[in-house]
Amino acid sequence: MEYTPKEICEKLDKRIIGQKEAKKAVAIALRNRYRRSSLPKALQDEITPKNIIMKGPTGVGKTEIARRLASLVRAPFVKVEATKFTEVGYVGRDVESMIRDLAESAVRLVKNEKFEEVRQKAEDIVREKIVNALAVQRKKVDINKDVPEADIRAALREEYESKKLENDIVEIDIAETPKQMNMMPGMGMEINIGEMLGGMLPPRRKRKRLAVKDAKKILIDEECERLIDTDSVNAEAVRRAEQDGIIFIDEIDKIAGKSGGHGPDISREGVQRDILPIVEGCSVTTKYGTIKTDYILFISAGAFSNSSVSDLIPELQGRFPVVVELDSLDKKDFVDILTKTEHSLITQYTEMLKVDNINLKFTPDAIEEIAEITAKENQTIENIGARRLHTVLEAVLEDISFNATGNHPMTDVVIDREYVIKNCAESKNRHKSKPRFGFVNEE
Repeated sequence: MEYTPKEICEKLDKRIIGQKEAKKAVAIALRNRYRRSSLPKALQDEITPKNIIMKGPTGVGKTEIARRLASLVRAPFVKVEATKFTEVGYVGRDVESMIRDLAESAVRLVKNEKFEEVRQKAEDIVREKIVNALAVQRKKVDINKDVPEADIRAALREEYESKKLENDIVEIDIAETPKQMNMMPGMGMEINIGEMLGGMLPPRRKRKRLAVKDAKKILIDEECERLIDTDSVNAEAVRRAEQDGIIFIDEIDKIAGKSGGHGPDISREGVQRDILPIVEGCSVTTKYGTIKTDYILFISAGAFSNSSVSDLIPELQGRFPVVVELDSLDKKDFVDILTKTEHSLITQYTEMLKVDNINLKFTPDAIEEIAEITAKENQTIENIGARRLHTVLEAVLEDISFNATGNHPMTDVVIDREYVIKNCAESKNRHKSKPRFGFVNEE
């Protein structure tokens, strides 16, 4: 990972507006991993990540910063909610499940990389399998029995490469996926009977009739799985989880504060004490191997509207030395979100409706009005940050989205300020008795 902290922030700026302090904190934490990896092994073992607490209202980018950070460096990433865990001895998910989830994420990541390395070879093997299957089928129904089989196969290969066979039906044998049995609901412990038996029983295969395009996907995945070394994948996944893993613990403010000793709060402090050894550093057994949590980066987040970071137990506070506060979003931020981010909501809606031959064009004053309505709704009802933009845009584009059929030439539709005001007002009136849509009745 060769990104400098400034470069990391620049990358994040393309997706997330504002929150410079939070971006700076995660950028430093990520760069420190690179710095640590360049040190002698003895010194590496002494240096642990400086975990982070992000404090701020919902919808301001806490989760997105962590998710984009992991995506930037292809690090194993998992998001968990602190409220989903319960103290040891109570029914619910145990805190170690977050490490098992991280291991699964790491295995998927490494497996996808290995798949890409062998994909070309797998595609060549699958092409021959499908050509052979189709050749047998054609030989049975071909009137001219004297055509050499080699010529049939050559013709099929040519059709395969030119994608003329995509919708043809082919009979193939595919491996049956063993069903998972959830032995302990809510505990995150799914038992795969097939995996328990391991190599004791040969994999069962089932003959199916599929379109060539569907058969290709299944067979390529099977061949890739066969061509890679599972043991090396698991070993690399464990290493990645330990050294590069990022765990995002959301709603940590909901478990802040000492237990009242009864009712729903009985395990609040207990959950904190169960999380503590995971964050401090311990070994967790997964089906891929034992994972040491010492060097995993933990990023926690919460609104802390009814509590503060100091309400966490002191030991847990000490394991999150970096605390950053994220700002609430205002009208200018919403305008920037709609116009300056990659794959913005405006771009998403525009491209989706182009599928149905509608070419949306938003005027600058329309975007200003959408941002203004979003800011006012957040102040009047509940501050849900940038998520309110989805509500407002859905109201603005509801009629267009419903009536677009695609059975007409490409049509330009201009969205201006008056259109935004009119459609938001109509949506508000339709849903006066349904405040969940987020529009306040100002009458």
